[in-house]
Amino acid sequence: MTVRVLLADDQPLIRSGLRVLIDGTGDLRVVGEAATGTEAVRLTRDERPDVVVMDIRMPVMDGIEATRHIQAGPDPARVLMLTTFDDDDYVYAALRAGASGFLVKDMALDDILGAIRVVAGGDALIAPSVTRRLIEQFVAPPPAPPAVPRRSSAGITDREREVLTLVGRGRSNAEIATDLHISPATAKAHVARLFTKLDARDRVHLVIIAYEMGLVLAP
Repeated sequence: MTVRVLLADDQPLIRSGLRVLIDGTGDLRVVGEAATGTEAVRLTRDERPDVVVMDIRMPVMDGIEATRHIQAGPDPARVLMLTTFDDDDYVYAALRAGASGFLVKDMALDDILGAIRVVAGGDALIAPSVTRRLIEQFVAPPPAPPAVPRRSSAGITDREREVLTLVGRGRSNAEIATDLHISPATAKAHVARLFTKLDARDRVHLVIIAYEMGLVLAP
């Protein structure tokens, strides 16, 4: 199955470079390009892409507002933010708007292609440097914290605990499968069960839970 991708970036050079990269694969195809957030919303409605690769700073309507409009539609596409700016305010705003991933443009090209596939498959993905800062925000002690008990890992199996630990380290389902010598389908099934058992909203929430359980040490 070919993943349909829409590119939204106000720089033609960035769009053309990504198009060549994406169309050179066998499983991804660019179905449209947008130079503004408004165009991205319209083309998402018209072309029905699986994934929108979205810049943040664009004229007319920025990428965060465009993401909000796309997610409010009847058949929302998955949105992967790809930006030069990894400021925390942008990260939080993008996630609140409904983005499924957040990458910076200095990442390796193969990592960008992999991220598109991960997001298209229904998972969430955040650049490692951004993930570390998010975790620091969540695990940093408040000014006068009350004693908060650590979240219990009771109710999950040893294998699920291993999977959760790897999720907490930022591993994708494919990487978890390789690390644990299991099939990608089995890794995905373990993650799905963790969502249910731990009442997690998304993959970022699973990362936070892994830290709360003490399975991964805070940076």
